[in-house]
Amino acid sequence: MHIGQQEWRQLQSASEPLAFRPLYERLAAGEPDAATRAAAADFLRARLQALQSEQGELPPSPADLLAWMEENTRSVHARYAHYLEQRRAGAPRRFFGNRAHALYFLRNVAPTKLVDGAWLYGLLPHWGSPRLGDLVRTYVEELGEGATDKNHVVLYRSLLARYALDPLDDLPDALYEQGLIQLALAWNAQEFLPEVAGFNLGYEQLPLHLLITAYELNELGLDPYYFTLHVTVDNGDTGHARRACQAVLDLLPRLDDGGAFWRRVQGGCKLAGAGLGTSDVIAGFDIQAEALRLLARKAGAGSGAHSDYCRVGGRSINEWLAQPQRMGEFVAALQQAGWIRIGEPAEQSRFWSLLQGERAEMFGVFSSYELQVLHDWLRGAGSADGRPFTEAAPTQPRRRATFRALARNAPALALPGADDAVDPDLMLLREQLRGSDPVARSALLLRAMSPAQHWTPAGLEATRLFWAEATR
Repeated sequence: MHIGQQEWRQLQSASEPLAFRPLYERLAAGEPDAATRAAAADFLRARLQALQSEQGELPPSPADLLAWMEENTRSVHARYAHYLEQRRAGAPRRFFGNRAHALYFLRNVAPTKLVDGAWLYGLLPHWGSPRLGDLVRTYVEELGEGATDKNHVVLYRSLLARYALDPLDDLPDALYEQGLIQLALAWNAQEFLPEVAGFNLGYEQLPLHLLITAYELNELGLDPYYFTLHVTVDNGDTGHARRACQAVLDLLPRLDDGGAFWRRVQGGCKLAGAGLGTSDVIAGFDIQAEALRLLARKAGAGSGAHSDYCRVGGRSINEWLAQPQRMGEFVAALQQAGWIRIGEPAEQSRFWSLLQGERAEMFGVFSSYELQVLHDWLRGAGSADGRPFTEAAPTQPRRRATFRALARNAPALALPGADDAVDPDLMLLREQLRGSDPVARSALLLRAMSPAQHWTPAGLEATRLFWAEATR
């Protein structure tokens, strides 16, 4: 599903909530009860039915899967080479107009990234089956085999924290659809085995947007590692893309089922492209709309906290902030009064001096993400240089240092410890494992490796123990 900016703004401003986020949160919180699993299964059936008439990407016959995968890889590599050619010739970034745009993207795709790999979780109890081995191995690798710096969800959570992109409680409900699909498959794998294999097949193929995203994040001085890691692990030789094809071939029935299993695999593959994806989020960015949204969100906290001596457009600041739905009018009044000067350096706006600088009266009101949005909004076209709001304007034009160049000259930040002695779940897991028989031990490890827990210290330890025992 791909949408334009108008449809995106309609989704953002819709007053009636959709059905995705509540079920997503119930499935992500822990082991769901029977009613929640049933609701997730109903959701999957409805989504599969809705996608039935859409053109699929898979070849007509599973015999052509490997050739299909190899052709996709060649095509992506060729298109990426063309992109790099264009950039070397002076073309602007294709995805991110400025630093705020890139941060907005990282924040808005979070509901999907925070459940990365979840669709395979339900297969863990069958890790001993030779026909499911490739899929179980893929899940464990999504979990980084228990290594903190390789677990995909740990990496994304760290990315959100690093750039102050959380909390996420104001994201549009539509952004939760793809993550909900993954969680619904996780908790209903036995009923939807062909769809799980098909989803994995579609999701693990190398997409062009992954390569461009990593390149442009690095160019803007933002950490691209989460995305470059996916480029390597999803490779078409020994990586997840190849293994996804082999998993489907291993699972195909030896008995004649009239092609029913393969048709369900094709349906599952369509699920991998359902909901709002990378291209939709990137195309939906409107910095004016995002700046107004952030200002309106802060209005509730600021209303009543200002003195009445300052009036703009004939009204006090408190009066303006009491009606956040009129934020556009307030901003226009601030522009008229000279407090906001769009298209000029941010420092030329008196409003910016309230947020940053010596004796800034509103210091600490906005997060670093919000400040970057406001900074780039004020600067207009000048923000294409990707300058962070914390960095002074250069005295002469110069090339921006990439993230990798900056990282070479700065100490690395440690990720949260996998062996955190004060983590209560880790202490509890160790205590319960000490007194458990083999059946109970297996159940404990699998429960700790669920989408709700695998990124925690307890989940990371459970993953390491599980994989060591499964591969010895």
